[in-house]
Amino acid sequence: MKRLNDILDGVRVQAIENPTNPIVGGLTYDSRAVKDGDCFFAVRGTQSDGHRYIASAIKRGAKSIICEEMPEVRNADVAYVVVEDTNIAMAHMAAAFYDHPSEELRLVGVTGTNGKTTTATLLYDMFMAMGYKAGLISTVIYRIGERSVASTHTTPDSIRLNQMMREMVDEGCDYCFMEVSSHAAAQHRIEALRFQGALFSNLTHDHLDYHGTYKEYIRAKKSFFDGLDKDAWAVVNIDDRNGEVMLQNCNAKHYRLSLRSMADFRTKIVEMLPDGMLLNIDNQEVWVKFTGGFNAYNLTTVYAAATLLGIDKLEVLTTLSKLTPVAGRFETIIAEDRTMAIVDYAHTPDALDNVLQTIEEVRRDEQRLYVVCGCGGDRDKTKRPEMAAIAVKYATTAIFTSDNPRTESPEAILDDVVAGVGTAKNYLRITDRREAIRTAAMLAQPGDIILIAGKGHEDYQIIGTEKHHFDDREEIRNAFSSTHNK
Repeated sequence: MKRLNDILDGVRVQAIENPTNPIVGGLTYDSRAVKDGDCFFAVRGTQSDGHRYIASAIKRGAKSIICEEMPEVRNADVAYVVVEDTNIAMAHMAAAFYDHPSEELRLVGVTGTNGKTTTATLLYDMFMAMGYKAGLISTVIYRIGERSVASTHTTPDSIRLNQMMREMVDEGCDYCFMEVSSHAAAQHRIEALRFQGALFSNLTHDHLDYHGTYKEYIRAKKSFFDGLDKDAWAVVNIDDRNGEVMLQNCNAKHYRLSLRSMADFRTKIVEMLPDGMLLNIDNQEVWVKFTGGFNAYNLTTVYAAATLLGIDKLEVLTTLSKLTPVAGRFETIIAEDRTMAIVDYAHTPDALDNVLQTIEEVRRDEQRLYVVCGCGGDRDKTKRPEMAAIAVKYATTAIFTSDNPRTESPEAILDDVVAGVGTAKNYLRITDRREAIRTAAMLAQPGDIILIAGKGHEDYQIIGTEKHHFDDREEIRNAFSSTHNK
């Protein structure tokens, strides 16, 4: 616990009514979670305005209020601090409250549209395998050393971030690898964190429902690099045209990676098979248990980060050869008759195209390809027809179905999706996702390939505002049991 004034360092205070300089017992922006002595942050969100809940927070015991507008009615026993941006203040105060844990870790952030989860998770897996203790903050799960914590957001709020990093430090972690989402950057969740390294994978069509324009989406990603200090390093994929954009006005040391041209970290795909690839990384050949060009980029990024963190190159390559794919990322499930299902999180046009290109490179002429995919509700609508056009381009038969419809009509979402097929006839429309997966399994003959895209590791489906258990991997295994495992 700390005094309020002790955690206001670095915060631009516009006005303050602080008669008591109260002891702060905890931090929260959720009025329902307030405990006696807490500091409550009135955050303006996309769904609600925290200023409406100040009175409720005080009733529950909040003794400090951080807000952007001073309430008209104030409690004499409560300290009020007015700031320009509550999110920025919350990030700085959370870092101070937990004694700046990011400064005690070698913190590496990964950003980009695709590849964040794989890259961050493989870095965690690699360092743990080499005997170091590390933390992980990812879409799939959070890890503090060996301990797992359920993931709620790709990048959690600044209070949770600093709290987890303090736990990492206290439990002996030296490294932390985390995904940095565009939402997190735009909402200043990573403000006041000290990164040793930043990694950029690629930038494609996603999250325009939140950012509004592609330009704003780029700006959010770039703000992560703009905030690095001169002692940090930044690695970007220059095969993506936005790689160099990330380095503009970036104070960190610049490094580039490529599969196509000369770069600080250069990789060539020597051979590609369904169960792995032979890569040439920095003039050293290594067999890895991953396939596809997108994974070659991910692994090159992992290699670059590990060597910049001071690990011997040979040790990095040796460990790289032992790593296995991340759950729900090109995860293969093979039936007894050799029919193969691939479950992948691909939920953007570029990610779907990358996965399908990879399948195309290893698929034999006689193997038919069935693609099961859809698009989430209450999200960017403009990518829906693009996803459909990509699916019918590669598939023998594409099956369009529900993803997480949320509060949108599944049929309306599919109307938007099939608008992108043009004159193509090689598709089916099956709203129920379980039925769609079963249909793909029934249509597939021994040795054929089924891609189930969009949900990957997720074990739920959001219909309306409720989560229902649903796991693509379970569904295809069940479907195989009745159709292919005989």
